Amino acid sequence: MAKVLITDKINEMAVKIVEKAAQVDNLPTMDEDELCKIIGDYDALLVRSQTKVTKKIIEAGKNLKIIGRAGVGVDNIDLDAATQNGIIVVNSPDGNTNAAAEHTIALMLSMARNIPVANSSIKQGLWERSKFTGVEVFGKTLGIIGFGKIGRHVGQAALALGMNLIVFDPYSTKEAVEKFGAKYAEHLDEFWGECDFITVHTPKTKETDHLINKNTINRMKKGVRLINCARGGIMEEEALKEGLESGQIAGIAIDVFENEKDIPNCPLIKCDQRAVLTPHLGASTSEAQINVALDVAEQVVDVLEGRDARSAVNIPSLRPQKLEPVKDYMRLAENIAELAHQISEGGIKSIEIEVKGNLATLDVSPLEVAILKGLLSSHVENVNYVNAPLIAKNRGIKVTTKKSEQTTDYIGTISVKIECEKQNAYVAGALIAKDIERIVQINDYKLSIQPQKYMLLVPHANQPGMIARVATVLGDNNVNISSMQVSNKEDDISIMIINTDSTVDAETLDKISKLDGIKDAKFSTLNV
Repeated sequence: MAKVLITDKINEMAVKIVEKAAQVDNLPTMDEDELCKIIGDYDALLVRSQTKVTKKIIEAGKNLKIIGRAGVGVDNIDLDAATQNGIIVVNSPDGNTNAAAEHTIALMLSMARNIPVANSSIKQGLWERSKFTGVEVFGKTLGIIGFGKIGRHVGQAALALGMNLIVFDPYSTKEAVEKFGAKYAEHLDEFWGECDFITVHTPKTKETDHLINKNTINRMKKGVRLINCARGGIMEEEALKEGLESGQIAGIAIDVFENEKDIPNCPLIKCDQRAVLTPHLGASTSEAQINVALDVAEQVVDVLEGRDARSAVNIPSLRPQKLEPVKDYMRLAENIAELAHQISEGGIKSIEIEVKGNLATLDVSPLEVAILKGLLSSHVENVNYVNAPLIAKNRGIKVTTKKSEQTTDYIGTISVKIECEKQNAYVAGALIAKDIERIVQINDYKLSIQPQKYMLLVPHANQPGMIARVATVLGDNNVNISSMQVSNKEDDISIMIINTDSTVDAETLDKISKLDGIKDAKFSTLNV
């Protein structure tokens, strides 16, 4: 019989589920050395956040098949080490949906009606009724950034309260949002000024880090109220403080913080009564804790009995015999998809993958998974080689793959064409000398460039002085150019691909786009 070790406090109902399929040892949380001594005897390990599952522990777990994390985050588990050792890691991404959505609504209403500070006042024996006059949410507009399960749940509750909704989510289509009963915003530019309340329900990625900052706050309605039950860092805390002080922001309700280990130094702690703060309580309900534990326990049993896991967060399911022939192309495939998505616009309808040359003779299913991971990684938290296909399917993204053995300038090429609601994109890549990655086409432009972390794409009129104008703007904004390539096409429109040493912020990109002769500049950040 399989053996399962539980080292953190897990709901008893979950323990009973595992006991039906395996021998279970439920022990207290232990340190690395203690766990290393015994982990080799077990087929599965079930933890919460207290146990740190390190590389050393994983390598000592010679019989481990699965590690279950009863919760959403897996920061306490070394995913790379688990993957390298063929161990599946699972979590419960949906178990706290109701809890997080309800806490969002609770914070919004508490902020609107000054409930926390009024409660504190009356407990001091004071009667300051007029001091705590609030606002109604009925008839107000709630802006929702991120329209996944939690965002939609919040939207349903807000509609029931009589609110109007406007939604920004690059993965949702206009049709789906309008069918829900909300207004669809194609760009954040048309979103900020319409909202009385704004709530975020996105992961923290390079695209959403400090999404709400001094610049975006100044573009909002005066007197806006902001809620964040998603991830710390999506809202810049110093900018929130300044917005409250200036009166641009009427109130904030925050459950997550940029540095939760150093709350005494958080800028928001000293804000006045208009700031409602809670200690990351979004998933802290009895029901949510039970749901995540049951979900992970069922997945542990499924894997031990030979079935698939629903929420695997790493890549052991890519069998070595499939991965080996195409492994050199995996990172390239991910990068071209990530680039294609970042230069497209609007909700994704479909993607077309095409492989040519020697690649066409191979099983390219691992490359399809890598492309989906790259496509989704800018906007989806914890996307990986296991869950990317399911996420794409759930979002209604149609995927097709074509093969052609026709000869190209390279041994094998792979391309991604993304069809979007507003602006499509095409990117192709190839390898030189087996492992030198090159992007060989962007839309209609032929080129040969190495994928870089920071890439500025500037279509421009093919005329003297264009490069100098762009370089001047970058230099004036302290952005250093590390390399550059220019490609032409027949209609006298060229494109310069500029690799920079740092990010190009939205303000600088806007200055470049407004230069005479420049057309629709884009900035991309790749996980290279």
